[in-house]
Amino acid sequence: MNTKLLQVVACPRCHAKLQYDQPHQRLICEFEHLAYPIKNGIPVLLPESAVALTINEQPLK
Repeated sequence: MNTKLLQVVACPRCHAKLQYDQPHQRLICEFEHLAYPIKNGIPVLLPESAVALTINEQPLK
């Protein structure tokens, strides 16, 4: 994932900074507890594409 892209990309729902989850190829919003997929190297930042994270998947603060 391009580091410059990570600096400017934000959650489409709450506008918080997203965290890159490299093993699962997704971007995570810690505040909304959502994961946005990355398909073919392109983040899909549509609210309807987000997947709710389970308790076990949520990052530790």
